[in-house]
Amino acid sequence: MSNIELMEQLLPYAPLKIAAMDSCIELGRKVDDYIISFRKDNENEITDSPLYSNYRPNSYLVDCNCPRFGSGEAKGILKESIRGTDLFIMTDVCNYSLTYTVNGHVNHMSPDDHYQDLKRIISAATGKAKRINVIMPFLYESRQHKRSKRESLDCALALEELHDMGVANIMTFDAHDPRVQNAIPLSGFDNFQPPYQFMKALFRAVPDLKVDKEHLMIISPDEGAMNRILSQNFSVATTTILRLAWQAGLLRDEIQRLTWEQVDFLDSKLVLPDRSIPIPEDLARW
Repeated sequence: MSNIELMEQLLPYAPLKIAAMDSCIELGRKVDDYIISFRKDNENEITDSPLYSNYRPNSYLVDCNCPRFGSGEAKGILKESIRGTDLFIMTDVCNYSLTYTVNGHVNHMSPDDHYQDLKRIISAATGKAKRINVIMPFLYESRQHKRSKRESLDCALALEELHDMGVANIMTFDAHDPRVQNAIPLSGFDNFQPPYQFMKALFRAVPDLKVDKEHLMIISPDEGAMNRILSQNFSVATTTILRLAWQAGLLRDEIQRLTWEQVDFLDSKLVLPDRSIPIPEDLARW
């Protein structure tokens, strides 16, 4: 458990408000419930001070949405005052379940749509909130974090745009490359690593999971780097074996010992000393 004694003795930066977008409303409610419970369980002489009176509302959630016109355009609306508050805007740019109608057709919201809605809410709050922070579980355009050819630098442009709109801090989880924060060196950028939460959720979902070398294998290759190697050297025999081994899920030692004699193209399988692994049709064509 982290040491929160110092935090308990400090007055918050400003009254907290959470603007959970439609894409992130369920997570926003959970965060709201947790903060209410946390502050209620940590009452002390500081929280009893009159200065703390505006810091313990019944809910920290702000009523906000982005309704759309018939043309498909939208606007951001804050339905309550956020003046002088420490505003946290939560959005999930990868929530494809939300839809809107354009010219009679139903469209699913893309990451670009969610990002535009985020900017609309920021625009509605700019100049009123004391500080604006963005919580984005999946960093928008994080996979386009560098330029390798004549390409756009979408992630850096998005971060600079948020900074220019007055966002003080950006929080995300497991960014594709956290060095993209170099685009906004004077702004706050927090990248949280979630492997512990993943493992905890896995053990809760599969209570009979056996974690030992006889029953569990974790394969975590650098998929992007492997694809680049395989595409750049597709005609080399060694690369063909590597492609078969990697996509078939072999261990590193098994890959090192793999030979052409163990590749049975007639029956489409890899023949190992202790088992046979079928080769999918798309792999067999290589």
